[in-house]
Amino acid sequence: MLTVAEAAATLEAAYPPALAQDWDAVGLSVGDPDEPVRRVLIAVDPLPAVIGEAIAAGADLLVTHHPLLLRGVHGVATTGPKGSAIHRLIRAGTALFTAHTNADAAAPGVSDALADALDVAVERPLAPEGDGTVGIGRIGTLRQPETLAAFTRRVADALPPTAWGVRAAGDPDRTVEKVAVSGGAGDSMLHLARAAGVDVYVTADLRHHPATDHLAEPGAPALVDVAHWASEHPWCGQAAGVLTAADPSLEIIVSTTRTDAWTVGVPSGALIP
Repeated sequence: MLTVAEAAATLEAAYPPALAQDWDAVGLSVGDPDEPVRRVLIAVDPLPAVIGEAIAAGADLLVTHHPLLLRGVHGVATTGPKGSAIHRLIRAGTALFTAHTNADAAAPGVSDALADALDVAVERPLAPEGDGTVGIGRIGTLRQPETLAAFTRRVADALPPTAWGVRAAGDPDRTVEKVAVSGGAGDSMLHLARAAGVDVYVTADLRHHPATDHLAEPGAPALVDVAHWASEHPWCGQAAGVLTAADPSLEIIVSTTRTDAWTVGVPSGALIP
């Protein structure tokens, strides 16, 4: 049986903390390293609903992609959301571990999981770091070329549904085969997708001006924009595999609680292919 410390070490071997951005907060943030771990819940966000799910399931460890304490706090009283979350976890004996930008950059990592969900064969990072095998985003190839409209449907079918949905920018009949993906907000890497010569770039949280400026560039790849939470949810299954390989006796639950910020989506026209 793994301890909290051993489970954390297993996850850190897969998602090295050295790969995290210097502003990030990763690793064990709540819990006793010496406590045993029998049941684990894995999720994208440590929001109240997910913490409630972990406690109700009797999880000894909650593993999330996004940190609970990304910015400094000056108190953890239960009168604030962060303090309340910490108290709930401690009272329940549930540890909290986070792998954020280190999981984004690791190989395999968040974008590998997204590519796998879309049946894209990964070839290399979109923004390579160090020896070139790690870094944010991935570039790969579809097994068979298809239209942008068909690929957009592929993305929608592969990811969990959200109010945000899936939307594409570009000619629906355009043929796509070479694909770039980046789980989470990826408009800072639009220039890398153009330089890579891919046919389509899949990411989240695309904004109007960066998208329109990108599309105005000669030879720019088409864009597929998805909800932030949905783009990172496939990583939960990947992280589950890391822990299962270390201890097959662990009971691991991948959360299906939708923590995307948006709750209502209303199509505004007949543009859905």
